[in-house]
Amino acid sequence: MLAVELHTHSAASHDGRDPVDLLLAQARAVGLDAIAITDHDHIDASLEAVEKAPEYGLIGIPGVEVSSAAGHVIALGVSELIPAGRSYGETVRRIRDLGGIVVIPHPFQPSRSGVAPNITRDELAAADAIEIYNSRLLTGRANRKAETFARDRSLPMTAGSDAHISEMVGQAVTYIDADRADGVAGILEAIAAGRTRVAGKRTPWRISFRQAAGGVKRRLLKRVGR
Repeated sequence: MLAVELHTHSAASHDGRDPVDLLLAQARAVGLDAIAITDHDHIDASLEAVEKAPEYGLIGIPGVEVSSAAGHVIALGVSELIPAGRSYGETVRRIRDLGGIVVIPHPFQPSRSGVAPNITRDELAAADAIEIYNSRLLTGRANRKAETFARDRSLPMTAGSDAHISEMVGQAVTYIDADRADGVAGILEAIAAGRTRVAGKRTPWRISFRQAAGGVKRRLLKRVGR
């Protein structure tokens, strides 16, 4: 089983803080085998991580968290940026046209752009996998709803720390039944086939609040051109 982190953010995200190397160093320190940097509507840092990952003994999985019109969609295994603001259906089609898989993060958290309130249950079930454990939780209710939905529909399940600072990388791990020698392709195939199990722990509230506050500050600075 490979220990994989599938949902992280670097400084390229509007609410991220750290450069790629710090995320990779943390992934190595906590014993991960692979990591995906999935910045909000940016892919350059993820592609940088793919190139640098072997230096840290890791597999780098290219990815991006796309802001579709319905909410956030994670594309794994893509090397091109998927345009933001497109419909959910068009976003999913574009990801698959590029050879990627579709993972839906925090689907039942509308305050964090979860897609569930804006699409049909059949559309949600057509994803390749559902993130059932996101470490940035308060009560855990949304995670439980995601897990119930995925189990009821026999859908593949993943976890993600949703780390926006390097210290939180590895808070949630997807264990994937894949051969390391098969690289990214083998990992993606195993996810889509449901050969996964998840484990995770809550991001401390003080960290979640600090991450959120930092994101607001960076967005404000960007608006005023600083």
